[in-house]
Amino acid sequence: MNLSAVLHAPRRLVVEDRPQPAPGPHEVLVRVEAVGICGSDVHYYEHGRIGPYVVQAPMVLGHEAAGTVVAVGEGVDPARTGQRVALEPGVPDRTCEQCLAGRYNLCPNVVFFATPPVDGAIAQHVSIDAAFAHPAPAGLSSEQAAMAEPVSVGVWAARRVRIAPGDQVLVTGAGPIGLLAAQVARAFGADAVTVTDVSDFRLEAARRLGLQVQPAAEALSGTFDVLLECSGAPAAWRSGLAALAPAARAVLVGMGADELPLDVALVQGREITVTGIFRYAGTYPTALELLASGRVQVEPIITHRFALRRTEDALTLSRREPHSLKAVVLPQR
Repeated sequence: MNLSAVLHAPRRLVVEDRPQPAPGPHEVLVRVEAVGICGSDVHYYEHGRIGPYVVQAPMVLGHEAAGTVVAVGEGVDPARTGQRVALEPGVPDRTCEQCLAGRYNLCPNVVFFATPPVDGAIAQHVSIDAAFAHPAPAGLSSEQAAMAEPVSVGVWAARRVRIAPGDQVLVTGAGPIGLLAAQVARAFGADAVTVTDVSDFRLEAARRLGLQVQPAAEALSGTFDVLLECSGAPAAWRSGLAALAPAARAVLVGMGADELPLDVALVQGREITVTGIFRYAGTYPTALELLASGRVQVEPIITHRFALRRTEDALTLSRREPHSLKAVVLPQR
């Protein structure tokens, strides 16, 4: 059996048996043991689309995954069988202009879990290119290894804005991505990391992680060197941008509103650099090392766990439970 969580239409998820995949050449077959629920999974569940990506045929959800290699295809070292691995969900073509320039996250032909029409990882078994099944450091659980995906978002954001020792970093939005990105910023050497949010529950989670916090309603000083905007909220973006010092850097991490206001006079007058990120490239080894070293902690962020047959409960958790952060589906339960 290969039970899988399959989205048939908006708000119509069916857990059904699908054929067991077989590893092709240069692939491994992985017994999936943990899959984090991402905001994109929830958006597909609620609306059946994200921008131009539309679910037009039944699709397995989930892309934050880890598990154990149980079989290998031709050209893969058999010694990999039994390895715990974190699955990097996007496999590029390796030949296009973006791949050859080292920007494989921008590959137009990438095959990415749970992006239509590609099936995702909330299943008991998946196959994947062996190069994108990253060995997890000893002692790391499958739940922790699965979080290498959202931690990679934080790593890529930190690299894009060149976080370095001495930086004062502001993180707007204390959801899972914000809390992970804030820890990554600290691990990259930032002198201070301040997190803002409208939720007292989320701010308390940030405090438990040793981060500085400030309620979103309070005025921010204009001394921050870096803004990691992780909420997707126009108000957070506006206040965060205004809190930046001259020559600061800002990166849009969270996805929310399709359009955000831009104070052109402020950006020009302070020579602020504004950029965005799209997924990540070459981040998994760093993300796994940060998790293994404890410099990025995910245990306080994983608040709920669900068996595969309760995937729909995981997808609707935030609607029912305001005191929740990250849900994880355990496909072997």
